[in-house]
Amino acid sequence: MNGLFIISGLGILAMLAEILKFRKAVLPLVLVGLVAAFAANLREWNTPVTWFNNMIAFDHIALSFTGVILVTAFFWFILAGDFFRRESVITDHSALILFALVGAVMMTAFKNMNTLFLGIEIMSIPLYVMAASRKEDIRSNEAGFKYLIMGSFASAILLFGIALVYGATATFDLDKIASLLSSGQELPTFFYAGVIMILSAMCFKVAAAPFHFWAPDVYEGAPTLVTAFMSTVVKTAAFAAILRLFMIVLNDVNGVWHHMLAGVIALSLIIANFTAAVQTSVKRMLAYSSISHAAFMLMVVLANVRSGLSIEAILYYTLAYSAGSIAAFGVLYSVSRNNDHSIDAFNGLAKRNPLMAVCMSIAMLSLAGIPVTAGFFAKYFVFTAVMDSGYKWLLILGAITSAVGAYYYLKVIIAMYFREGDKHPIEENSATKMVVIIASVATLVIGVVPGLVAEIFEF
Repeated sequence: MNGLFIISGLGILAMLAEILKFRKAVLPLVLVGLVAAFAANLREWNTPVTWFNNMIAFDHIALSFTGVILVTAFFWFILAGDFFRRESVITDHSALILFALVGAVMMTAFKNMNTLFLGIEIMSIPLYVMAASRKEDIRSNEAGFKYLIMGSFASAILLFGIALVYGATATFDLDKIASLLSSGQELPTFFYAGVIMILSAMCFKVAAAPFHFWAPDVYEGAPTLVTAFMSTVVKTAAFAAILRLFMIVLNDVNGVWHHMLAGVIALSLIIANFTAAVQTSVKRMLAYSSISHAAFMLMVVLANVRSGLSIEAILYYTLAYSAGSIAAFGVLYSVSRNNDHSIDAFNGLAKRNPLMAVCMSIAMLSLAGIPVTAGFFAKYFVFTAVMDSGYKWLLILGAITSAVGAYYYLKVIIAMYFREGDKHPIEENSATKMVVIIASVATLVIGVVPGLVAEIFEF
């Protein structure tokens, strides 16, 4: 909880920086603050407590996902240092991202439906603004508008679903709802309608098909580093919330939402991978790729194995995916300074900047799930969790679509190493290079030693 207070204080401090004239100190203060928040988070590991009448609780699950979010955010802010220096509104943008981070942390630790809704809105509203932050770019304006409209509809559906659940159970408290369900008490039909509406809204947040239609345009139109934040921090927070809701609280009524979720996963795997295979824009390809990865993480929820294995599978997947995505978007940001996100922009990158080409190759191989990288074991843990469920057909579908995924990831590698490009060097700063290298090394390390995550986060 102290970590949440620190991040909130950082957001307020960033807003005051313009008035008190210490704009240049904002980024260093944010980085120090995130380290302090991580340390405070770590201190609470063996002392889980609840706050505000059980509305929020930082248990092991919340602390684990919060740790992943804070580490990702720390490296994201370093990566975005150049982006913020280019902007005249560094204080506003820093504050918006920090408050989005507050919402993300709340989503990992909510114990009450009200806290869930607050967390989602606190996280989403700043991102609507950040998606449209390039005011001179029509695509950025379009991205922000689409995200706002679609996100508002999803929030309304979520709120309606929460209202129906409350109407049936007379409580917003997750523990009381879980206890009521485990008692076998018969509930009115509209309770189950509420559960389906909540699932639909959460699928929107992770961009799972058929609730994905906003993601490609928003991811492509938003500034590249904002897209990186959305595809890492936002997804990690959303899956932490889904895990708590559907694997822990609503597990006893899984017959209501299992078949729907299976359909969502199948559609996501098919639509995302086959559509990504024909994209010419790397940024848009990564958007469809994120839909496919969301499907793999939803498989663990569908398997419904209430054990440490399932929690570790999702946690490991979010960590592996975040590391690979930060590396990929870092290289993309360096390569596409002239706003060219096409695969052709990577032609000959191995000759122009061998280090960036190697890091991008590691990121692509990890996202494809190739052995020795973190992405391989991420999918292995998912398949292991799903193996004993009644949805083995999804494993076959996942394997087939993963082969399609390997095809479009390899297109980027082929462009870097086997095609001729222009001779202009890639402009990069030391901060971008450092983050890309660290993310690439982390992708290899947690791929070579996958048990390291399980040892650190014991459930």
